[in-house]
Amino acid sequence: MKKYTYTESKDTRSGFGAGLVEAGRRNENVVALCADLVGSLKMGDFIKEFPERFVQVGIAEANMMGIAAGMTIGGKIPFTGTFANFSTGRVYDQIRQSIAYSDKNVKICASHAGLTLGEDGATHQILEDLGMMKMLPGMTVINPCDYNQTKAATIAIADHHGPVYLRFGRPVIPVFTPADQEFVIGKAWMVNEGTDVSIIATGHLVWEAIKAGEKLAEMGISAEIINIHTIKPLDEEAILKSVAKTGCVVSAEEHNRLGGLGDSIAQLLIRNTPVPMEYVAVNDTFGESGTPEQLMKKYGLDDEHIIKAVQTVMARKKTAAQ
Repeated sequence: MKKYTYTESKDTRSGFGAGLVEAGRRNENVVALCADLVGSLKMGDFIKEFPERFVQVGIAEANMMGIAAGMTIGGKIPFTGTFANFSTGRVYDQIRQSIAYSDKNVKICASHAGLTLGEDGATHQILEDLGMMKMLPGMTVINPCDYNQTKAATIAIADHHGPVYLRFGRPVIPVFTPADQEFVIGKAWMVNEGTDVSIIATGHLVWEAIKAGEKLAEMGISAEIINIHTIKPLDEEAILKSVAKTGCVVSAEEHNRLGGLGDSIAQLLIRNTPVPMEYVAVNDTFGESGTPEQLMKKYGLDDEHIIKAVQTVMARKKTAAQ
């Protein structure tokens, strides 16, 4: 098993900020809009370098989506920025009608997603956003795992034509992917090859899966770990190839069990290769206030819960083979 180490920890939202500046340098049509959360979205460096290419919309998220859609008509590539809850739930109608239905080249960039928003509580911890956005025809949905991958994804989506939902977070987490990585939309990243179980993770849960994999190896279990940074389009080939080898799968995501990555994997498997599967996700409930670590543990999103899911799914696989 390949060992992953890190020398620093950073928040993925800072990866977005760094990527936005680089995207702006590469393409003069890249513009940014924010709904009064410049500091939280780490847009300060972009504003300093390109003040004429930034629009402070204020606390008017629906207007921000409409303005962004209109800017694309003139050839601009708008990146909108606010919390994930306000980027989706508050403005779903505007996204559906003005962006997705019209196939506008808007990049919806959403910070503070999931439980790890922490102390702000359930009203801000959206756990339905991946499902909401992946159901929109033509919408690309991306959920990177660390600072470097978020930066690379931000740069990559500027070159992709069409609406994109880019999800990232607030907490500081290990930086373990290469700084010089090539981010390919729709292409899964093989974290570790294995033979006994497939652990397919996204976002902050990729690092938890890596920790779980190391502990499982000590228990004599060979886990194949795959990072699905692109929820839609899903890398179906990578998932089917892995499951054909291992015969069982655990999905892991900081999202509601309903509608997220796990459901996409389950739909794929039922059409092709039905195998035992377990979900590591929030079990159809709202969150609450607490530290990210406390909430990840309470709602079953840490490495220990991934290990329990692996043990359960492998027992099911053994029973099915008898």
